[in-house]
Amino acid sequence: MNSTKGMPMPDSVSFNTPAPGRWRTVDILTCAVLAVAFGVVFWAWNFVWAGIEPALAFLPPLKGLVYGVWLIPAVLAPLIVRRVGAGLLTEFLAAAVSALLGSFWGLLVVYQGLVQGLGGELAFAAGRYRRYGAPTAVAAGALACFAATLFDVIAYYPYYDFWAYKVPYIAFAMLSGAIVAGLGSKALVKAMLPTGVLDRFPAGRERARI
Repeated sequence: MNSTKGMPMPDSVSFNTPAPGRWRTVDILTCAVLAVAFGVVFWAWNFVWAGIEPALAFLPPLKGLVYGVWLIPAVLAPLIVRRVGAGLLTEFLAAAVSALLGSFWGLLVVYQGLVQGLGGELAFAAGRYRRYGAPTAVAAGALACFAATLFDVIAYYPYYDFWAYKVPYIAFAMLSGAIVAGLGSKALVKAMLPTGVLDRFPAGRERARI
């Protein structure tokens, strides 16, 4: 017999999770701080992306494996603040910060940030903004990367071969999104829990049950 029957599972509804539509000032500020921090990371990661392209000339779609870093805010922000649109807002603002710092792709990254954020939101919306376990985080990271690379192949690589480049590129990126953005964001939240910085959020108040 399953002794956990009737108890909340890791990806189930959290009874301490407030109504997902009610934003507090601390939620907005947290998303803004995450956006600025990751906007700088995005800007720096642009150089990593450009640097690895020559090394992967033998199989260019492999560069999708480092894509997940750009999708962390789309997963991390919802895991922390648990509000409708948190991933969309934070990913968009982070992309805007990277553009202001001088992105290689100019203002297009701002539009892409919106697309990425929307992709991640789909996973949380599917759980009615009540599920924040590892499966949801992994799905959010993968969907955010799918949306991001779909934007890529339309905006930047329209003439590349569909099967030889586009499909494997999107697949590698989704894997990166699931692991780096999805599981990576869960790991970041877990690492922050003992510090008490999340105590004002539902994730922090669940410390005793993790």
